[in-house]
Amino acid sequence: MVVASLIFLATLFLVIYQPKGLQIGTSAIIGAFTALVVGVVSLEDVKTVTHIVWDATLAFVGIIILSMVLDEIGFFEWCAIKMAKLSRGNGHLMFVYALLLGAFVSALFANDGAALILTPILLAKMRILQLNAKTIIAFLLAGGFISDSASLPFVFSNLTNIVTANYFNIGFGEYLSAMWLPFVVSVAVSIALLWAILRKDIPSRIDVELLKNPDDVLKSKPLFYMSWLFLAMLIVAYFVGDSYDLPVSLFALGGGVVFLLLATLVKSVEPIHIIRNAPWQVVWFSIGLYIVVYGLKNAGLTDYLHIVLQNLATQSDTIAIVGTGFISAFLSAIMNNMPTVMIMDIALQDIPNQTLAYANIIGCNLGPKMTPFGSLATLLWLHVLAQKGVKIGFWQYSKFGLMVTPPILLVVLLSLTF
Repeated sequence: MVVASLIFLATLFLVIYQPKGLQIGTSAIIGAFTALVVGVVSLEDVKTVTHIVWDATLAFVGIIILSMVLDEIGFFEWCAIKMAKLSRGNGHLMFVYALLLGAFVSALFANDGAALILTPILLAKMRILQLNAKTIIAFLLAGGFISDSASLPFVFSNLTNIVTANYFNIGFGEYLSAMWLPFVVSVAVSIALLWAILRKDIPSRIDVELLKNPDDVLKSKPLFYMSWLFLAMLIVAYFVGDSYDLPVSLFALGGGVVFLLLATLVKSVEPIHIIRNAPWQVVWFSIGLYIVVYGLKNAGLTDYLHIVLQNLATQSDTIAIVGTGFISAFLSAIMNNMPTVMIMDIALQDIPNQTLAYANIIGCNLGPKMTPFGSLATLLWLHVLAQKGVKIGFWQYSKFGLMVTPPILLVVLLSLTF
């Protein structure tokens, strides 16, 4: 256990701090190679891990490609400006609309998509609106939180969702039927609590006339209007694929590539630019970090967790759900939600209560918000902000996350009992 833990901690350190610009995927592969060399994992374990994560990883790449194309044609900027205009200058209403937009983007384009695509757009618009630093930070903290708390409704809304759904053979429709209520509750409670905490930093009036007309930012209006139909058809395709037990990545990656080809045909994007800038490092990050974590499984960590979870499962459903969710949330906050979801899935495998798998997802999606390194989405979000000249410190972020996350997590977990 000691060797496996040291390799994991060293890998996590490299991923979080990225010394000398070392990318997250490279760090994870270094950790995986080290684990393989010292015998913490075997080649058979590598094969097993790849089998577990390939669908989630390729689906994520597809969703990001689709997001990048939509961003290139002005889709998200149009949404952001439209959102601001709809508020008619009411700062508090704009705050709510911004979070609803974040929830929409997170649900349809994954939490990492919201962090990578929406954050720089919202930041640019807030600067155009001449908002002060405290207001900008308030909007950004709230937007960063909603990107994860709203990543519950669809299998493809978060990498953790895909991994768990595949691990327990949960279909697209079955997953949605179980998680739509927690999603609605999570978004509603998140917005209410975030507003209550940050309302003093939100101005009553904002001059939205400083923004462009939404249609002026579109590269291709026909492609923009068609994109809404394309997204609707893609959702339908997921349901059809579910009926035939087809992998999520077939539609996520396929949809991203098809839309990229459409945008290329109308000369709205440069395909080489999109492909080159797609998050390929996440592929290596997913596989590498999961291999490192599998070493912890081999060292017995999942056995200890299984005993704890099995004891919880003998209690009432409410205690079992809340207990499981908070365990996965705590582990996600201190060791990142990507490895946590895999460890917890393995530990839950022989416990005959599928609701606990959903509790694990909720914990892994919301729990990471307690620390800056809890999720890949947060790391990406902080990196994007730092590039734009906005720095949020460790304690500033953690203080906010620890204040907001536990009560929202509790309410969302309780919604699973209904």
